[in-house]
Amino acid sequence: MIDLRLLREDPDRVRASQVARGDSPHLVDEVLDADARRRSALTEFEMLRAEQKAHGKKVAAAQGEEKQHLLAHGKRLAEQVKALQADADAAEQKATELSRRIGNVVEDGVPEGGEDDYVVLEHVGTPRDFAAEYGADFAVRDHLELGERLRAIDTERGAKVSGARFYYLTGIGARLELALLNAAVDKALAVGFTPVITPTLVKPEVMAGTGYLGAHADEVYHLPADDLYLVGTSEVALAGYHSGEILDLSSGPKRYAGWSACYRREAGSYGKDTRGIIRVHQFHKVEAFSYTTVEDAADEHRRILGWEKEMLALVELPFRVIDTAAGDLGSSAARKFDCEAWLPSQERWLELSSTSNCTTFQARRLGVRERTADGQVRTVATLNGTLATTRWIVAILENHQQADGSVRVPEGLRPYLGGLEVLEP
Repeated sequence: MIDLRLLREDPDRVRASQVARGDSPHLVDEVLDADARRRSALTEFEMLRAEQKAHGKKVAAAQGEEKQHLLAHGKRLAEQVKALQADADAAEQKATELSRRIGNVVEDGVPEGGEDDYVVLEHVGTPRDFAAEYGADFAVRDHLELGERLRAIDTERGAKVSGARFYYLTGIGARLELALLNAAVDKALAVGFTPVITPTLVKPEVMAGTGYLGAHADEVYHLPADDLYLVGTSEVALAGYHSGEILDLSSGPKRYAGWSACYRREAGSYGKDTRGIIRVHQFHKVEAFSYTTVEDAADEHRRILGWEKEMLALVELPFRVIDTAAGDLGSSAARKFDCEAWLPSQERWLELSSTSNCTTFQARRLGVRERTADGQVRTVATLNGTLATTRWIVAILENHQQADGSVRVPEGLRPYLGGLEVLEP
């Protein structure tokens, strides 16, 4: 949830963040009003509770008719205390509910606006000119045509068994995904991350704690019989890993690389990317996740972005980095950078990875804190970023295709495929 102290001390900053996100700034005033009522009710409760305790001592010392009178007054006090406690609890619940509707305060410099208002930070690499290489008549094949020729992707049987937006990766397709994910784990190990195979079912409080049960709750699969949620990213399970704990960050960030299956309902995506495996219900991913100090969070964000760029360079993809606009951020992110690879068949950029700085938003909800050098306890910052996922296969197949329908294997992946240099139909 939002930092209530920040809300009280600098409400204009939070209002500005709400406006940048395209959300109502008036919600800030509603939270402040509810918080004021909560504190007022709690103060009244505590004062009357103290009076009740003092009165109890008088009753214990009294005798006869005086004691009966004091007992009657004590009963009335008890009823008042109970009522005030209920008022205080209700006010606290209301303040909490409202504060959870406010997204994380965006960082300074984040572009305002919606999905199309991003800022391009850099381009890396140059998209291939297939016409120059193979002639003007060359028809670029998309990833599904290439994958079917390679017997790597089978969407027909995926739909037969599980429905739309499901698929099988077979033969070299399965090997290619494992190569990608293992390369990502090696990258994570090289820069100090601890690999983790995470649970893919989590409790409601963990899913809510990461911010995924707000405006986009319809994207999440829920199992009512068990009251568990299927994760859309191992970020969720990793954020809950240290919930309720006090961490020692004196030697630097705690870094984990989660490997898991991921599930998304793709609600509201009817008609979008229906061909192939660009937008699917189930996929695999290696996700970087860091717990760090508030002061180091922005630098850690840049570090994760750098590691994502190294992974994209490893598979030799032309890509760009964008600074996502505030209105396109998830509720937990204060800033998000996306890495988008060029998709030759559609002549557009396709998001392959992203990294988000969630500052203290998730950790405050999940009760993850650190003990500082002077013995103080405070909330930590959390960050996440994709190091590889199934979608990368789309860009690899299309960008490295050859005239005969084969696909060149990027040099960085060859050690993970037994030295294979070309995927042959």
